[in-house]
This record gives sequence, structure tokens and C-alpha cells, in this order.
Amino acid sequence: MIQLKTQLTLEEFLALPEGDITYELIDGEAVPKFKNDEMAPKFFHSSITGALFILLSAWAQGKGRVVIEWAIKLTRNQQDWVPVADLTYVSYNRLSADWLQDEACPVAPELVIEIISPAQTFGEMTEKATDYLKVQVQRVWIIDSRAKTITIFFPDILPQTKRGTDSLEDPLFEGLQITPQQIFQQARISY
Repeated sequence: MIQLKTQLTLEEFLALPEGDITYELIDGEAVPKFKNDEMAPKFFHSSITGALFILLSAWAQGKGRVVIEWAIKLTRNQQDWVPVADLTYVSYNRLSADWLQDEACPVAPELVIEIISPAQTFGEMTEKATDYLKVQVQRVWIIDSRAKTITIFFPDILPQTKRGTDSLEDPLFEGLQITPQQIFQQARISY
């Protein structure tokens, strides 16, 4: 594990070497995304990530990019914030198709997806979803693999929880037609 000083600037954080541990910049500190073995991605988490990547990438062809665990440069409460979402979708309207840099996402994406790990609570993830919305992320999906639900957070209306064959259609993602059931079946998690 990397020994870190207490307060980091955005530049210092982004210059940290890559390693076995994924860090997020929160209130000036590099905080491990997965704090213990209970939070480390397990089979359900990894399978859902893969399933979503496959389904969303097929839809996003020519529209934008879908990326797994991509750090995002944001500002929260007047401080640099660099979360690492499980999946991110950013359209070519927000980040052009010819952008090709090996760095953190420089814009707020349209969609951030977080999958609840065993040691995380829905309440913790709801707080993170609220933070994403405050910094111009348009949609946040919180996925609960145990309940087999997807809760969608919007900037201007109450969250909606989808399950089974409920459609995840959204005017923001024109042409995307998937359901929680399809995602969990693609992940090979019985439904």
C-alpha cells in the first residue's frame, strides 16, 4: 500500500503511481475505494460490471464511451473530488470522439453506475449519488445485486427503483432498451 501525506492537491493525487489499490480523492485525501475484503469486488459485482459493459457498449457505438472504473475529475463543496465509478458513460457531445488522453475523465459524465458491495449500504450509495447529481452528472444508477434492483437517481425528480422486466428507457439515452432482468441474466446471476 502506498503511504500518502494527509492532504493532496488534485495534481499530486493524479500523479500517484498506479497500483493494486484504487484510490478516490475525497476532501483532499486519497481514500481506498475498497476499504476491506468485504468491499472488494466479488463475483456478483464483477459479473454485473461485465454485463453492463457489454450491454451499454453495444448501445453506445457512435454515441459515446462506456468505461469501467475511470476516475472523474469533479469539484464537490469547493474541493477537488475524484471518484472512481464502477462504470461511466460519457457522450461524444460532452467529450469528443477524438479525445484520447490517458488521464481521468475531465467532464461530468451523463451516467455513473455504482454497484453496492457487501460492506456498503444503500444509504451510503444514495449520498454518493446525490453528490454526483450536484456536480452535473445527469443520471446515477445504484445496483443492488442482492435485491436485483436498479435505483435511478435524477437531478430533478425522485429516484425510481426498477426490477424484473421494468424498462430502463430514458430520453437521455435514446435507443437504450434494457431491463434489470436482462442485466442480471447477462451477468449469469439467476433471476
